[in-house]
Amino acid sequence: MKNKKIILAGGTGFIGQGLIKHFGEDNDIIVLTRHPQVNYDRVKYVRWDGETLHGWEKNLEKADLLINLAGKSVNCRYTEKNKQAIFDSRTASTRILGMAINTLEHPPKLWVNAGSATIYRHAQDRPMDEFTGEILDDFSVQVCKRWEAAVNEIDTPHTRKVILRIAITLGADGGVINPYLNMVKFGLGGHQGNGRQQYSWVHITDVCRMMAWLYEHPEQKGTFNCSSPNPISNRQFMQTLRKAAGHSCGLPATSWMLSIGSYLVGTEKELLLKSRWVLPTRALQAGFTFKYPYIQQALENIIAQLPRRRYQLL
Repeated sequence: MKNKKIILAGGTGFIGQGLIKHFGEDNDIIVLTRHPQVNYDRVKYVRWDGETLHGWEKNLEKADLLINLAGKSVNCRYTEKNKQAIFDSRTASTRILGMAINTLEHPPKLWVNAGSATIYRHAQDRPMDEFTGEILDDFSVQVCKRWEAAVNEIDTPHTRKVILRIAITLGADGGVINPYLNMVKFGLGGHQGNGRQQYSWVHITDVCRMMAWLYEHPEQKGTFNCSSPNPISNRQFMQTLRKAAGHSCGLPATSWMLSIGSYLVGTEKELLLKSRWVLPTRALQAGFTFKYPYIQQALENIIAQLPRRRYQLL
């Protein structure tokens, strides 16, 4: 993609920054955020609250691609207050974007709304895809269902819509890789729980590439899983990460250890123990190819971008 106008709603997080890095040199990017930063090169920051129309919507005029990533992180304690904030931050921002689109004379050509591969049930018996995946009703699934419903309830006759169910995203510039490498660095990089839970993942480069591919294929719409075609177990993931970082062993963490640890750092152990076994069937059938389909090459690429002190005691 070159010389396109790309809007990132909630684009200051890990995935948003990855998209800016991937697309920013050749495209004009406008980031909608509660906390604008200094504009640079072809990147412009615009203040929005994710809830009301107050002028920011004019920036969507004649956009080629709108990407919505807005929403409170689920990496927190699931108190009732946090649960409501997680729900509201996703549904409100999605609905206001839909309202904004329908005020424009020339609305965005494509709207990609982030979703999560955690919408599928805890699965250790078989993989889940867009056709056969089972969706139950625990909290994380409820979040995903309400988020997707907010997209689907909006009619945008001149803007194509895609929901991207993104798996755990790996990259050198943030996200989950930092806490994992800290565990490995200090000898705690063994498996979590029994290690048999499936770990669906995707390299940040392939998240960006899939969004570009969706833009370039106007016949594609609806829901897509954005995850590597080769998920692995938690045990395999940690083994591969240790090897890539030059560590031969690591202590495992039992479920009760994770309960204590997650409480102390203010998160939930479900984020480590839920078995996410997800396949990107629709994208593969439509011809999308992954640059990083296997975990070893993905982790080696990420480790090569990091200073040694990030994964080794010096």
